[in-house]
Amino acid sequence: MAKLQITETVFRDGQQSQAATRMRLEEMLPACEYLDAAGFWSMEVWGGATFDSCLRFLNEDPWDRLRALKKALPNTKLQMLLRGQNLLGYKHYADDVVDEFINRAIGNGIEVIRVFDALNDTRNLEQAMKSIKKHGGLCEGAMSYTTSPVHNEDYFVNLAKELVQMGADTICIKDMANLLLPEAAFSLVSRLKKAVDVPIHLHTHNTSGTGDMTYLRAAQAGVDIVDCALSPYGNGTSQPATEPLIATLQGTDRDTGISLETLSKAAELIRPSADRLQDEGFITSKSLKVDTNTLLYQVPGGMLSNLVGQLKGFKAEDKYYDVLNEIPLVRKDFGYPPLVTPTSQIVGTQAVMNVLFGRYKNFPKESKALLAGEYGRIPGEVNEEVRKLAIGNREVITCRPADKLEPELAGYREEIKDDMRQEEDVLSYALFPQVAKKFFEARNNPAPAEDENAVCTLYVEDLGC
Repeated sequence: MAKLQITETVFRDGQQSQAATRMRLEEMLPACEYLDAAGFWSMEVWGGATFDSCLRFLNEDPWDRLRALKKALPNTKLQMLLRGQNLLGYKHYADDVVDEFINRAIGNGIEVIRVFDALNDTRNLEQAMKSIKKHGGLCEGAMSYTTSPVHNEDYFVNLAKELVQMGADTICIKDMANLLLPEAAFSLVSRLKKAVDVPIHLHTHNTSGTGDMTYLRAAQAGVDIVDCALSPYGNGTSQPATEPLIATLQGTDRDTGISLETLSKAAELIRPSADRLQDEGFITSKSLKVDTNTLLYQVPGGMLSNLVGQLKGFKAEDKYYDVLNEIPLVRKDFGYPPLVTPTSQIVGTQAVMNVLFGRYKNFPKESKALLAGEYGRIPGEVNEEVRKLAIGNREVITCRPADKLEPELAGYREEIKDDMRQEEDVLSYALFPQVAKKFFEARNNPAPAEDENAVCTLYVEDLGC
């Protein structure tokens, strides 16, 4: 077999999963010389929650960050995570916004775009995949992995074939909740290698403590690329750490060829940021420890943190296990959506409401939108009694949801024409209007030096994304 390739996630999912995406650009740049020399297949540096966090909390322009990392990592493909028609936000955007965002992302340095949809509704990937190919990017079609009566090996093999037909250059098994166990990984990867003729990329976390073993069995099955996070931000709710896997495979037919000495120098330069974020309370024992509840309830680590926060708000922490038991029931009634942003938050919040106020006595607007088809095609059969309670006789959307959206880009540009300094600003505004507006105001009217280090509150993001 060929050597196993590594995508290094320390600047995106690694720090997002462990530290609520609070790592600063200035803490990344010193290690780039060594990371660029390592020989990774790619480095995931952008997308997911990084864009929002840059604007909301770090007073950084995410586009400036991307350009700086491209300059600092000239020999490494830069990768990002994109939520299909949702881009980096939490709603569907019109096709013109999707196309222009991808155009600008690639133009500013992104080469590989991993694109996924929470429901695995390929209609929600169509425009993004077309735009990635149109603008010269490498398109990685991702499958949100889960298990349910409708999600089996055949389901994912058929989905992979469809994504390849749509133009995917690589296929990613996106195991956001660390549910893919070692033998299941060996079997699925083996079948995918026979079913499609593009590289297979495996993404998992170490939330339940099985990630390293899953990667080893996947490597034995011939997986081409895996995601790892450098040790300062590896393991726990993050990806399996990079260095142990490299050491394990040394001298085998899957030897990565990556130098541990080089990575040790990079880790030494990155570790101070992890220490800072631990001191500031962003990295907690919860994000570092193994949590086998992930396997029992199929709940991503970040979703567990969200549930704890919601229950604390209601002074109902004693209902934690009641909510965990309710989640699989809600998921079944909602047609077995994979639990990844935003469906994980939707199902989790509905379970909290059911436990605290009675089963389906209240429906958040997001639950109503999901059941009405606004997010796309739900993979399983919905409990129609529950749907009727939520949306009454409202007609369920059966077309591609974005087909109902008119072009939006010109309108966004007109709204912020007085604040724009670069074309990319209109996209920041389109994704996060209120947050971007505040950022533009602060950028155009710098605060006095003494106000620059204002303390911000913890931002809870679904760490499994």
